[in-house]
Amino acid sequence: MLLDRKNGSVSGGGDKQVTDIRFLDEMKKVPLYASLEDNKLALQTMFEECSDVIVRDLAIEQGIPAFIVFIDGLVSSDSLNDALKALLVFEGGIETPEHLLKMRLPVSQAKPADNFGDLLLGVFGGDTALFLGSFPQAILLGIRGPEKRSVDEPSTESVVRGPKEAFVENLRTNTSLLRRRLRTPRLKMKSMTLGAESNTGIVVSYLEDIAMPSSVEEVIKRLEKIKIDAVLDSGSIEEFIQDNAYSPFPQVQYTERPEVAAAALLQGRIAIIVDGTPFVLLVPFVFAEIMQASEDYYERFQIATLIRWLRYLFLVLSLTTPAFYVAILTYHQDLLPTTLLLTVAASRENIPFPAVVEALIMEVTFEALREAGIRLPKAIGSAVSILGALVIGQSAVQAGVVSAPMVIVVSITGIASFTIPKFNGAIAVRMLRFPILFAAALFGIYGILLSAVFILGHLANLRSLGVPYLSPFGPLTARDLGDTLARQPWWTMDRRPGYMPVKDPVRLDEELPKEIAAQGGQKGKDIRHYEGNDEER
Repeated sequence: MLLDRKNGSVSGGGDKQVTDIRFLDEMKKVPLYASLEDNKLALQTMFEECSDVIVRDLAIEQGIPAFIVFIDGLVSSDSLNDALKALLVFEGGIETPEHLLKMRLPVSQAKPADNFGDLLLGVFGGDTALFLGSFPQAILLGIRGPEKRSVDEPSTESVVRGPKEAFVENLRTNTSLLRRRLRTPRLKMKSMTLGAESNTGIVVSYLEDIAMPSSVEEVIKRLEKIKIDAVLDSGSIEEFIQDNAYSPFPQVQYTERPEVAAAALLQGRIAIIVDGTPFVLLVPFVFAEIMQASEDYYERFQIATLIRWLRYLFLVLSLTTPAFYVAILTYHQDLLPTTLLLTVAASRENIPFPAVVEALIMEVTFEALREAGIRLPKAIGSAVSILGALVIGQSAVQAGVVSAPMVIVVSITGIASFTIPKFNGAIAVRMLRFPILFAAALFGIYGILLSAVFILGHLANLRSLGVPYLSPFGPLTARDLGDTLARQPWWTMDRRPGYMPVKDPVRLDEELPKEIAAQGGQKGKDIRHYEGNDEER
C-alpha cells in the first residue's frame, strides 16, 4: 500500500481502488499501514508544505519507536506535554495500542483509529495521533486546545426574560449546551462530515422517543447528497436541504439559543449543528413559527397573546402599507376623507414624481440605511442609520423630492418589519413588498388582492420536510390554533403540535390541567390560614 505523491491519493495495490484524499469518508476504507515508517512517510507526503502540522519522533518504555502527529494551534500544549511525559516514563509492559488505551494516561478521551479517514478527521479536529511500533493502528488523544470564544449572550435573539446563553463556533460546546437542557439518553447525536476541503463536522440531533425515524432518515439522506468543496456556515446547508429552492420564504429555521433548539426537539423536530457557526438549523419549519419568539413562553400568556396579535397586524402593514398608499393616490382617491385628501394633495403639489416612484425612492433609501447600519461598527451603526433617516427624510421633504405623508408611510412600514421575530421571515416580507407595490401601481387595490392570492397559493403549496407550510391554518388543525394566533397557558398545552410527525403526541399528564381548570389555579387548600386578631396569632 503506497501513497501517490503526484495526485495525493492512497492506493492499496492489487484490486483496491485509488481513493482521493480530499474525501475523508472514502478514506475510511483505506487501513493504516503495518509499518511505522510507511505511516510516517504517508502523513509527511500528505502534509507536505503544511508548516502547522507537527510530526515528532519519540520512544516510549523500553525503546519502543513511536511518533505523534498534531496540528499546532488546535492542541492544548500543557495537556500534550503531560501526555508525552507520561509516555516517556511509562513502564506498563505495552504490547499493543489497545493495551496502552487500558493503561493510565493523563488524557480524558482516547480512542483507536485503524484507517486514514478516522485518523485525519481526528487530527483535523484537534486530536493528537500516536503511532506505536509495527501496529496498523493509531491512538487519538483528545487533548484539544481551549475555546476561542466563550459562551455569551445571544446577539440576534435578545430577550428580557429567559436564558442568556448562546451557541458558539465550537461543535462540542454546542452539543454540550443542548445536552445540559435535555439530560436524557434518548437525545441522539449522529455525526457526519461535509466538504471535501473543509471536512466540516456536522451533528444531526433529535429525541429518539419523539421524532419520527422517517424524518430523521430524510434529513440524513439530504445531507449525504451534498458534495461540495467546503461548508463554512450553516447557511449553505440550508439552501441544499430546503424543499423549494426558489421560494422567498424560509423553510429552515436557524437559532443561536440552546433552549429554542431544545424546545424544537421536544416538538419532534430535528436539529443540524454545524461546526464553525453559532447558528443551529431546525427542521421542519412552518410559517406560524416566523411570528413566534422564545420570550412568548417565558412571560404570562395574556401579554404574549396580545403581542402576537400585534405582530400579525404589523406583518400586514409591513407588507401592504406602501402599496395601499400608492393605490389610493393613483386610483381610489374617493376612499379618503375630503379633509385628509386635500392635505395629502397639498403636500404633493410640488412633487415631480408619481406616487409609485416616490415610494420606490424612499423604500430603496430606507433599505440602504438599514444595510449600512448593519455593516458599520456597532458603536456608530445605529447612530448613523437614525441620523441618516432623519436628515435624508427631512431634506427630501424640503427639497420637494418626496412628500411628508410618504415619509410617514415608509417609517411605519420599517417599524412594522422590525416586529417580526424571525429575521429570515422579515427578509421575505421586505422582498415581497416591492412586487406588491408595482401591482398596486398598475391595478390599484385589485393588484394588491391579486398579489395576496398568489402569495397564499404559494404558501399553500410549500412544504418543509413534507410538512405543509401553512400548518395549522391549512390544513386546518383547530386544536393547534391556540398556540399560533394566541399563546395558550402552559398547563393547557398537553399535546405536541398535531401537524408535526411525532411518535409520542403527549407531553403533559392530564391530571394537572384538569385540576387547574376545575379550581381556576392552585388554591393551596392544605395550607393553614390563621383567623382572628394579631394577638391571637
